[in-house]
Amino acid sequence: MQQTSKNELLKKAVGILVIEVRNSNPNGDPDKESDPRQRFDDRGEISPVSFKRKARDLVDNKEGPVWLEISKQFDPALDPEHFYILESRGRKRDVISGEIEAGTFSGKYWDGRIFGNTFLEEGASTTIKTGVVQFGMGVSISPVEIERQTNTNKAGVQEGKDRGMAPLGYRIVNHGVYTIPFFVNPTAATKSDCTKQDVDLLLKIIPYVYSHTASYVRPAVSIRHAWYVEHKSSLGSCSDFDIIDALTPRKKQNQGNPSVAWDDYEVPIVLPERLQLKVEKLRDLMDEV
Repeated sequence: MQQTSKNELLKKAVGILVIEVRNSNPNGDPDKESDPRQRFDDRGEISPVSFKRKARDLVDNKEGPVWLEISKQFDPALDPEHFYILESRGRKRDVISGEIEAGTFSGKYWDGRIFGNTFLEEGASTTIKTGVVQFGMGVSISPVEIERQTNTNKAGVQEGKDRGMAPLGYRIVNHGVYTIPFFVNPTAATKSDCTKQDVDLLLKIIPYVYSHTASYVRPAVSIRHAWYVEHKSSLGSCSDFDIIDALTPRKKQNQGNPSVAWDDYEVPIVLPERLQLKVEKLRDLMDEV
């Protein structure tokens, strides 16, 4: 298997993505007709599944520029045979079952190694593994305002209609700044066969997750900062929450109102000295592209 050695110990790590949304729907809620996700206090949400889906899609697209460029940044270049995506369309359960039985499963599926495998097989509960990397719920710093508009189409799609209409079909957040935390747990690697190379691939993919998966309702979602901090040991050297809190932006004024621009926020770019002494150097993955 073309990967770094399993003996190369992963360190416990924590990250936080700071994401700006402009006139876009960062994550639609299927229970609310694809309205941008919103919690009871009107703050916006981005589900962990939504973010991981986009990362999977970029790795799955072996003809796309993200995979083609990033795979060459490793020495040796990544072998696509070891970076298939389990959570992909057209997968065949019987084939995957055979791979689990043959012991070739973990060597083939990158997302199974890094995010975990919940591929349920009768009598094979040992294949259910927690992933090394867990993404938390993304939440906006302030409440978000949702705008809804009716879409029209010049050509009608219904008999007798000279034009098409989708009432309130265009639903966007006017502006918002969200944070998504994520965590690297080295203990889980002993079960999923995840290596440092697998994690490094994710870190290289993160800056492109939104810019290379933009869509009609999600044209302007941008990761402003992708902070990543390794602890000084695989056990952890301080509270992850202390790091997350220290790097979370704060709205300068009128915290209970939606924001209208990036400048509405104070955005930390360094850790307090007491935390700097306990962790490795703070990285912004957006500066490493």
